[in-house]
Amino acid sequence: MNKRIIIVFIIAILILTGCNNKIQKQENLKESEEIINNMNIVINEKEYKLNLENNETVAELLTKLPLQLNMNDLNSNEKYVYLDFSLKNNPVNPKHINKGDVMLYTDNCLVIFYKSFDTSYSYTKIGHINNLPDLDNNSISVKLEK
Repeated sequence: MNKRIIIVFIIAILILTGCNNKIQKQENLKESEEIINNMNIVINEKEYKLNLENNETVAELLTKLPLQLNMNDLNSNEKYVYLDFSLKNNPVNPKHINKGDVMLYTDNCLVIFYKSFDTSYSYTKIGHINNLPDLDNNSISVKLEK
C-alpha cells in the first residue's frame, strides 16, 4: 500500500512539474512573439511601425539591428539598398505588391515599396508599414531598430 501511495505521489509531482514547464514555455513564446511582431523604422526622421512576418529572414535580420541605411529610388515605386551581409531567404512571387510592403530581393537587397503594383519578381516578405506616404524619387535615410 505504501509503495502505491509513493508511486501515485511521484506521478502527480511529475505531471504538475511538466504542466508548469509547458505553461512557462508558452509564456516565453508569447513574450518572444511580442518582441518580433513589429519594430520601429525611421524614414527621413519620421517614425513608423514595421509589422514583421514570422520567418527565418526576419529572425536573422533582427540580429543585425540597429541598421542605418541610405536607400535609392528605383522605378518611382520602391526604395532599395544592398546590405553588407546576406540573409536566409525563401523567395516567392507575390503577384501583387502593396504600398508599404518591405521585402528582400535575392539574399541581400532590402526593398521598401511605396506604391502598389503587379509584379513577376520573387521576394521574401519582411513585413509591412501601415500609412507609408508616397516617397519622392530622391534617396532616403532609413534606420531600423528594435
